[in-house]
Amino acid sequence: MKHAGPDTLRLLASLLNAVRTDTSLVERTPGSFYRKSKAYLHFHEDPAGIFADVKLDGMSFTRLRVSTATEQAQLLKLMAQACVK
Repeated sequence: MKHAGPDTLRLLASLLNAVRTDTSLVERTPGSFYRKSKAYLHFHEDPAGIFADVKLDGMSFTRLRVSTATEQAQLLKLMAQACVK
């Protein structure tokens, strides 16, 4: 599964804009976010869809499908819940 390219990231524009509002994250390269010095969130493209790898527990990546608006909203919800813990 390859990292998301520019065309795929354009499809995720509204999701990326929502993620960018989290001031604890730094976007080092387009679509690749870090919390402090650790990778936190990035995206992949695959024939099966678009996926996010996110460290909800702060330790290991969890892969979530984010091809639809509903899936993207779920990612944002899980990220918000993870920040509260």
